[in-house]
Amino acid sequence: MEKILIIVEQHAEESSFLSLLRQLAVHEPHYDLNHLSTLDNRIEAHLDGLRIAGPAGLDTLLQQLNPNAQGEIFAATVLAFETANTAAMARLAEHVRAAPDSARFMAAALGWLDWARVEPWVDKLLGSPEALFRQIGLAACGMHRRDPGAALIAGLAHADAAVVAQAARTAGELRRRDLLPAIRAHRLHADDNARFWANWATLQMGDEEALLPLRQFAEQPGPLQQRALPVLLAWQPRETSVAWIRQLMPQAQQRRMVIQAVGLLGDPLSLPWLIQQMQEVPQARVAGEAFSLITGADLALLDLELRDTPEHDAGPNDDPADANVAMDEDENLPWPDPALIEAWWQGEKGAYRNGQGYFLGQPISEQGYRLALSTAQQRQRRIAAYGLARFRPTEALFPVAAPAWRQRALLKT
Repeated sequence: MEKILIIVEQHAEESSFLSLLRQLAVHEPHYDLNHLSTLDNRIEAHLDGLRIAGPAGLDTLLQQLNPNAQGEIFAATVLAFETANTAAMARLAEHVRAAPDSARFMAAALGWLDWARVEPWVDKLLGSPEALFRQIGLAACGMHRRDPGAALIAGLAHADAAVVAQAARTAGELRRRDLLPAIRAHRLHADDNARFWANWATLQMGDEEALLPLRQFAEQPGPLQQRALPVLLAWQPRETSVAWIRQLMPQAQQRRMVIQAVGLLGDPLSLPWLIQQMQEVPQARVAGEAFSLITGADLALLDLELRDTPEHDAGPNDDPADANVAMDEDENLPWPDPALIEAWWQGEKGAYRNGQGYFLGQPISEQGYRLALSTAQQRQRRIAAYGLARFRPTEALFPVAAPAWRQRALLKT
């Protein structure tokens, strides 16, 4: 019996760790759909182990809940909701109330499960008098690309800014053009998140008045910058984007964002400048990423990496007095060798036309974005989803963070 309990605890530990890893993986530059599928299968294997254990599996997860629990919330929510264990649901709800930051893991679990299984419970969440649970319900609908109906309209009129933000985001993911007036009402919302998602959502529907607010978010370092930039460059007129990038290029504090914007714009005319940026350690890897985004060149596969990588640590260190706790955004990117890349480009540039936008080595097109959703890496796939949305203005945004098996099914349609 003791041996069985140890195995159950191992399944609980692994499912919790891997679900936390997945939250990061969907934004990483070295994960593609195949890698994501492997990770998802590993998570499911450990969840299956907990399912086989019966009530002991869920109980083990619930016993591990603490103020810092994250992946445990995901795994416990999956088991509780798929077995309709209301006692466990109530316990999870109490935990999320006490630790609201863990709500995203509950929402992720609801997004993981099949819609038919969670729909009745999501309906209850959407009708909750508590703002936090309405937010979770709206997020789950967005992950499944399922319309919440009247609850979406109610969310946009809610007094809680977090509910408004999530309702706007879900409306944008679903491309609910009929709700444009209700979303536009929050264009100048006092809350940063509500204001961001309102403008993000309406721009996804072609609302040009959202361009200026999104540019402002793109110019401000922080978590919303990287969400703003690819949507902005997908919808902003090319001439406006060129002028905006040129205006910001001399500003040292904007260099990283400008490099990313240049990659998104896709003009091969900018490739020599990107190669120059690879000579500066702080922005070398992101410049290499932008180069690959335009040309499709896999720097590792083509052996265009530095042999001796420089010492550079942009992440947190062991000093408890250091306020820097953010991980290095470029940790999983290759270190480009500027000389090798320059030589490679000299041999390839004849196939490119200046002034034309390119994505992964091909002129920007609906077909190219569609192909990237099947073959490219996660950061590139996210950009492809935003680009494809421009070509297909009435379709829901492709969910590049959804379970891999659901994504593959969508790609076959």
